Amino acid sequence: MAAASPAAHHPAMPHDAGQYSHRQGRETVTILRGFPGRLRLRVAALKHDAELAARLRQALPGLSGIRSADANPVTGTLLLIHDPDGDQIALIETVAAVAAGQSPQAPAGAPDEAAPSPSDWHVRPAEEALATFETSAEEGLSEDRARLLFRRVGPNILVESQGRGPVAILLDQVVNLPTGLLLGSAAVSALTGGLLDAGAIAVVSLVNAAIGFATERDAERTISSLGKVAAPDAAVLRDGRQRQVPMPEIVPGDVLLLAPGAMIAADGRILQAQSLSLDESLLTGESVPASKSARTLDHRDLPLGERSNLVFKGTAVTGGSGRAVVTATGQATEIGRIQALAGEARPPETPMQQQLERMDRELIWLSLAACAGMVGLGLLRGYGAAQMARSAISLAVAAIPEGLPTVATVTMALGIRDMRRHKAVVRRLDAIETLGAVGAVCFDKTGTLTENRMVAQELDCSETALPGLLEVCALNSEVELDAEGRSHGSSTEKALLELAQARGLDVERLRSDAPLLEIVHRSETQRWMTTRHRAADETEFLTVKGSPDEVLALCDETAEGRPLDDAERAALTKANSAMGARGLRVLGFARGEVGADQVDAGRLRWLGLVGLADPVRPEMADLMAKFHAAGIRTIMITGDQTATAYAIAKELNLSEGGPVEILEGTELERLDPDVLRALAERTQVYARVSPANKLQIVQALQANGQVVAMTGDGINDSPALRAADIGLAMGSGTPAAHEVADLVLQDDRLATMHVALGEGRTIYRNIRKAIRFLLSTNLSEILVMLGATALRLGQPLTPMQLLWINLVSDVFPGLGLALEPENREVLTEPPRDPKTPILSRQDFREVGTEGAVMTATALAANLMVRGVAGEGPRGSGATFVALTAGQLLHALSCRSETHSIFRNERLPSNPTLNRTMLALGLLTAGAIALPWSRRLLGVSGMTLGDWLIAGAAGSSSYVINEALKARRPQGPASPGQASQGQASQEPASQKQARQEGSQQDRPQPQHPEDS
Repeated sequence: MAAASPAAHHPAMPHDAGQYSHRQGRETVTILRGFPGRLRLRVAALKHDAELAARLRQALPGLSGIRSADANPVTGTLLLIHDPDGDQIALIETVAAVAAGQSPQAPAGAPDEAAPSPSDWHVRPAEEALATFETSAEEGLSEDRARLLFRRVGPNILVESQGRGPVAILLDQVVNLPTGLLLGSAAVSALTGGLLDAGAIAVVSLVNAAIGFATERDAERTISSLGKVAAPDAAVLRDGRQRQVPMPEIVPGDVLLLAPGAMIAADGRILQAQSLSLDESLLTGESVPASKSARTLDHRDLPLGERSNLVFKGTAVTGGSGRAVVTATGQATEIGRIQALAGEARPPETPMQQQLERMDRELIWLSLAACAGMVGLGLLRGYGAAQMARSAISLAVAAIPEGLPTVATVTMALGIRDMRRHKAVVRRLDAIETLGAVGAVCFDKTGTLTENRMVAQELDCSETALPGLLEVCALNSEVELDAEGRSHGSSTEKALLELAQARGLDVERLRSDAPLLEIVHRSETQRWMTTRHRAADETEFLTVKGSPDEVLALCDETAEGRPLDDAERAALTKANSAMGARGLRVLGFARGEVGADQVDAGRLRWLGLVGLADPVRPEMADLMAKFHAAGIRTIMITGDQTATAYAIAKELNLSEGGPVEILEGTELERLDPDVLRALAERTQVYARVSPANKLQIVQALQANGQVVAMTGDGINDSPALRAADIGLAMGSGTPAAHEVADLVLQDDRLATMHVALGEGRTIYRNIRKAIRFLLSTNLSEILVMLGATALRLGQPLTPMQLLWINLVSDVFPGLGLALEPENREVLTEPPRDPKTPILSRQDFREVGTEGAVMTATALAANLMVRGVAGEGPRGSGATFVALTAGQLLHALSCRSETHSIFRNERLPSNPTLNRTMLALGLLTAGAIALPWSRRLLGVSGMTLGDWLIAGAAGSSSYVINEALKARRPQGPASPGQASQGQASQEPASQKQARQEGSQQDRPQPQHPEDS
């Protein structure tokens, strides 16, 4: 074992990367980062070993004070959440032993090595959980033991993501290649005596960083303020008495007392359940409350939504009551595991980041080659080495497009400002641009596409039966009404109560006239709920609601009193199946008089069926059509049943008229990654998925080359939100979703995303125009310097003139181009292919031609003035004015790649660009007119004739370039828009053939559920 410094043994002192390494057998474990309670390690054998990752996740919790372990076989890293007072060296030794296949001893009092893993409690009896944690269902923990356990396992809290701090945001602005080029050129200028040049470049860098920092810091503050609420206390048994304990003080072995409205404080095994149901949509995405029982289950690999004998931290009780023993707290809970999964996920670089980095590298080589070429050419022409060194520095300044970072930063900052008006908070500058390349949007269903509430959508009953059915909806219920008339209870029963109230029933008076005498709750063997009431005439009657097939079997009469024959029963069964196939949760209703064995004897009157669903938001169908018109695939990911998902997909037309292709989460687990990639190309719906499945889906789409946006609002969505190119969270969603999202919709309006897509596409196009402008103008400066050397014209532009052109005549017209108004057609075209470079070879040829034209006219002005005045500052001044005028006019030409003054068409007005050009023209003229600035620029002695020659040269470059543009074939306003490999871009005939050849969509058989 390698020696450690004394500091390494202090449990509260953070470790530095690589400070300590431990080797056990062939297993090497090295510290990457460590802080009290949190340790990230590199395990040499972990990389590409999924089996070892699974073993570490299961074996480490409970050993040496470890609360949770998240192993990543892709990166070979292990994240431990542990007792803040624990010895990190002991932790590392424990990890190494487990990785080597050995069995380290757990500390005294900790669960022993054979104890079940946190994910196994659903297959073990409740009595085993009580024995493992040395507690009692009737007494709970003693206060002394609870304090001991709290010291051992620590507080029941999740490690809160702090987002990016000020330092991280600032580093993002300055640690990049464009800024490095600027600072490098400033350093070279300073070293060669050009302090003024260096200062100007440094100011530009500072402005870039300040704009980006201020914009992103403001977004972080806004997002961090959303959804911050204090955790409530939890009702537990301690020493046989009920106590309200703060959630952070809950420990394994505590017995939770579950009642409607209670927030589940930690993961636990249910001990007792009386009609218990929980809202687990936050964790599973399932919109229907989950029914719970204490029965031990048989299958270990059930999805979370089907582990009916467990409760999970962060979920809420919607109905019934019960007790559960806590089996996991803090980061060891299912929510903690999902949070750790989100922490390991990383979004890819944006398409523009990748393309600009490639372009930056190319510009570096171009700059070096141009400088070397000019120095070599100058030496051959007989110029001195010192003179060529100064010229090379000037050329280096000319070759670097100093305005590019400013234009990109300011443009995206203004885009973020515009999105704020639509109540959308954008966290990163480049996120808004990425939206313009999105080719697929993955929608979480519950709470995003739907309203996350149950509503009665269909009735199947006769007019005679309707009043009786509405009365059963109101009476067969545990929903309570408060003084303000608000209802409290399960979402299903609230929906039924709202149905009765909407049809004019006075619920409070009915309940007063027919008081409740008894409730027989739904059970696993009796999938209906019965209530007994006393009528005003002192007779008693029963109400029943539940599984339609089973309730129908209890009935022998219709509401009108006719016997139920086989034909009517078959018709009711068919109606039930049809409603279920439409994705509705169907309940049957009946009523009868009280008598001996009334329900069992089958002497009830059938009243009808009610179909409930979580309704789709009204604007969603129109929004999906807009996405399809923009060439964007729409994909739904949900934890709900296949039939429900199918119905919503049809309602929203996710398949654009074709068959709905559905995959279930259980199938995803078994698929080879290559097969999943192929299926992801045509699948519109994923049902019954887990948080890990959502991450799989996003990464499969990305592996196909698509830019993916993911929407969500729950903790279960956070890993996929983090990994997606654009993670979009609802403002009403959880803090976990907000912390990993790139864009947060404060008012939950998904229609804002369509606005953002248009904004992103427009920004990309406008930045592309600005890049073309900046490259062509910078190229003209390079060619002027090279051409003057080749023609033995000396130094036609001074370093200060070049800096003026780069920082004034380039930057502000570039910003004007970046503020071009949105093209009306921008959202009727397919998204651009992210693999297509921001500038194609044809673009570079056109940029080269435009730069050469500006060069030729500027050098012509120099030669003409030299022919009259000889060598001197007048020739340099004429070159400066001609090049400045040509570049300002070239900004007008860069507004469109096809529109020309020689064609009969008009562009929409761009007042910002027009005002910018006028102001810059006056500013340049003023700089030459004032003595001190004229001396600074090195311009003097220009006559009216010199001005006319320079102006004519600058104007002629604009006219020539417009004439050349008119000769180009007309095409799309912005090349490279088509997205390769996307189904939305297929020819109609091919798409129809593919759809007809695919497997026909089939809804799954309905599984009726009771309240």
